[in-house]
Amino acid sequence: MVFSSTLFLFLFLPVAVTLHLILPGRCRNALLLAASLFFYAWGGVGYIIILIVITALDYAAGLILPRLHSGRGKKAFLAAVIACNIGTLAFFKLADLLLGTANSLFSADLPILGLALPIGISFYTFQALSYVIDVYRNKVSPQRSVINFFTFVTLFPQLIAGPIVRYTDIEHELSDRAVTPSAFASGVSRFAIGLGKKVLLANTMGEIFRTASSGELTTLLAWCASLAYMFQIYFDFSGYSDMAIGLGRMLGFRFPENFRYPYEADSITDFWRRWHITLSSWFREYLYIPLGGNRRGLLRQILNLLIVWACTGFWHGGAWNFLFWGLYFFLILMLEKLFLLRVLEKLPMFVRRIYSLLLVFFSWVLFAWEDTEGLFSMIRALFGVGVPLSSDRSVFVLLGAASLFIICAVFSTHIPAALWRRGEQRLGGEGAHVICRAAAAFSIIFLSTAFLVGGSYNPFLYFKF
Repeated sequence: MVFSSTLFLFLFLPVAVTLHLILPGRCRNALLLAASLFFYAWGGVGYIIILIVITALDYAAGLILPRLHSGRGKKAFLAAVIACNIGTLAFFKLADLLLGTANSLFSADLPILGLALPIGISFYTFQALSYVIDVYRNKVSPQRSVINFFTFVTLFPQLIAGPIVRYTDIEHELSDRAVTPSAFASGVSRFAIGLGKKVLLANTMGEIFRTASSGELTTLLAWCASLAYMFQIYFDFSGYSDMAIGLGRMLGFRFPENFRYPYEADSITDFWRRWHITLSSWFREYLYIPLGGNRRGLLRQILNLLIVWACTGFWHGGAWNFLFWGLYFFLILMLEKLFLLRVLEKLPMFVRRIYSLLLVFFSWVLFAWEDTEGLFSMIRALFGVGVPLSSDRSVFVLLGAASLFIICAVFSTHIPAALWRRGEQRLGGEGAHVICRAAAAFSIIFLSTAFLVGGSYNPFLYFKF
């Protein structure tokens, strides 16, 4: 089940939210747990066993850790729990990749397992693991309620594609939360914005990407396809995050922000402060700093960053292109840290933003094509190697997509939000604000529903990561 489906919008969500509002506080987490497990099981009943096992393991680990008095024993136990979590994730992500690579390199005949990646495993594994590590660090007290802990891990708004919510983010809201009318209205508006991003923009860009990347490539088609993918992945993922944050507010939770206009970044360092913020902060807090961060000299810092970005690449998928994508950003970030940032600071802002956008643009080329042959074909086409510059079809695609590219470019910046705030200030009264927000949310939901009913292309890209 996906948020951008009529089943979710007009059946699951109204029932879940209504029951959550009318039930007494002590029953709300049980309701959310049941609804979340049902929501997850809709994508495949077999997947839910892995979710339950990982959650139960980390719940038990949180109770056991404070009872271990030996420092060495606690470290060994934590290492074992981390190994179980990361080992499970790595098995589903990398087993077939490594077996296939071994078959290719050594002419072996190892069996390919054909594993289907459990939906959202990268997100809920990191979420549950952060809790165990925080208990070990004495940053949080163990959660003794099974229902509360399982609700934390399985909350359907952010279960499948984030944002990665740490236990410290919602610890108090799990046991005591209130859904105020203003928070609920704010949640509906935020959900509507995310739904519009996903259905009206991301899905449209996805159709252009599919059209431009199919058939015989030209340089113009390659650039159209890559640009469409760049917008698709942003509006797809930020749209999902907006919907998750909005749903959280409707249920009384405050989830962390996950995007801050990343395509306005003026460096790659700045980009990663704005893109998938919860993942970046997770790797910094639970991997980069424990490895030593920048405290042990430049060479060790470079090694730490290399490890972090290799892990970031494989976190996104079990294919070599994701590793290349992670190493691509590692190289750029190291260059920026060594000298490029000092050079960029002397340049005009528009030059720095063009620099950032071009590097991000090429990163999504690495990200989009998991097969090596398709990746190299696209790279050659982008630079006009072995393909014509354009064709009648490529000109037709560009003319049809040009206005949509402009719309997506504008909506990936802060400009629409700034204009909306300025318009609200001119309206004056709070009542007028409420009416405008309600009208805007209704209009977006209405348009999105019309697109959903009439269209067939509606995947969430980050579900497979």
